[in-house]
Amino acid sequence: MRHTIRTFLTLGALAAVSALAVTGQASAADGVDAIKQRGTLIVGVKADYKPFGFRDPSGTIIGLEPDLAADLAKRLGVKLELVPVVSANRIEFLQQGKVDLLIATLSDKPERRRVVQAIDPQYYSDFVNVLLPKTSGITDWAQLKGKPLCATSGAWYNKDVARTYGAEIVAFDGSEKPLFALKQGNCLGYVYDQSMLQGKLLDDDWKAGYALPLKGILDAPWMMAVAQGNTTLQTMVEDATKDWMKTGFIVAGEKKWGIEPTAYSKAMHEKYKNATN
Repeated sequence: MRHTIRTFLTLGALAAVSALAVTGQASAADGVDAIKQRGTLIVGVKADYKPFGFRDPSGTIIGLEPDLAADLAKRLGVKLELVPVVSANRIEFLQQGKVDLLIATLSDKPERRRVVQAIDPQYYSDFVNVLLPKTSGITDWAQLKGKPLCATSGAWYNKDVARTYGAEIVAFDGSEKPLFALKQGNCLGYVYDQSMLQGKLLDDDWKAGYALPLKGILDAPWMMAVAQGNTTLQTMVEDATKDWMKTGFIVAGEKKWGIEPTAYSKAMHEKYKNATN
C-alpha cells in the first residue's frame, strides 16, 4: 500500500526564516555564565500553538511555555528573549546558536536526542489526535483510511499515522496553514498534538463546528533541549524542572491557560512534591 505525504512550504515562510535576526546569538557551547554576561536568555518557542505559545492581540508571544521560559530567566536574573520557531526549524535554530534553549512542544525521540541535549525529566506529555468536523461521521481511526488529513511539516507522527491507518497526509509549515486548509475543505481533519487541538476548541469559531471524537494515540513525552555540550544550562534547567514538578507550577500553568491537567503532569507533581532536593 502506498501512503502519500505532501508538503507545502511557502516562499514567504522560507524568507522569513532566513531573514530572522537574533541579537546576542549564543554559540553551541555557551552556558549559564555566558548567558548572564549577555544579560538575556534566548528561548525558542512556538507562536502558533495556543495555549502553549501564541501571539496576543499586540503581537506578544504568550502561553504556558513562554511562562516556563520567563521563570528560567527570572532564576538566572536576566532578561528573556523569545524567538518563534516551527516544527521544521526548531532543532536547526538550536544547533545554529540562534537560541539557548528550546521549549517548543518537542516530542522526545531517540533521533532527536542524538543531535541535541535533552532535559530530563521531560516537562510534559501529550497524545496525538485529529480535529474533525462534527459532521464527519468519523468515530474510529480505521475510518481514516484513504482520507486526506492536514498536518504540520516535521511532526514525528505523520508517517506513523499514514502507515498505520492509511490516511493521506497533506503537510504544511506551522499550524495556521493546515487549520486554514481544514476550514477550506481541503482535508477531512487536522492531525496534531491533542493539547493544542483542545486549546483550539476553546475558541468559539472552532468549538461550534469541530470536535475530537477519536481517542488520543501515540502518547509521547515532550522535552526541552539545549545544545550538545551545554552542561551548565542543562543542569540549571533540569533543577528548575524538578522544582516545577515539586511545586505544581506546570499543573497551575495548565489551569491558567484553560488546559485540563494531564495525567503526566499530575503524576510528576505527586512524585516530586515531597522530594527533599
